[in-house]
Amino acid sequence: MDEEFDAKVKDIIYLYLTAIERAQQGEHTISIDEMTGIQAIERLEKELPMRPGKVVRREFEYIRHGTQTLIANFNMANGKIIKPTCGDSRTESDFLLNIRHIIETDPHAQKWHRIMDCLNTHQSESLVAFGRRKRRLRYRPRY
Repeated sequence: MDEEFDAKVKDIIYLYLTAIERAQQGEHTISIDEMTGIQAIERLEKELPMRPGKVVRREFEYIRHGTQTLIANFNMANGKIIKPTCGDSRTESDFLLNIRHIIETDPHAQKWHRIMDCLNTHQSESLVAFGRRKRRLRYRPRY
């Protein structure tokens, strides 16, 4: 059991509760999460049109186009998704590119607070090195 769990939870809750206040000071609080293995499918046949008293009908057959990974970045101050990325893979470089895109939305921000889980790509060597170069980046893992 993590003896620091309660303190960590309080810290993260504080970030959520004060996101608007910090946004007014030029700081961003972003909650980041990934959905991996999203099926990219296409219906084989077009939908059949509605008829009086009937709903739209669809055939069950579809074509698979592989899977996609979505990385979504939720701005806690205004409730908007910023610069989501969708791609064929979930790698260290994919996640780093997503972080770069977020920062490009406001290159003059005072600080970025990133709240995310502890996936390996979220703690990669390249991301840590990038964070050191961009001193305005603050990492907060979710527990």
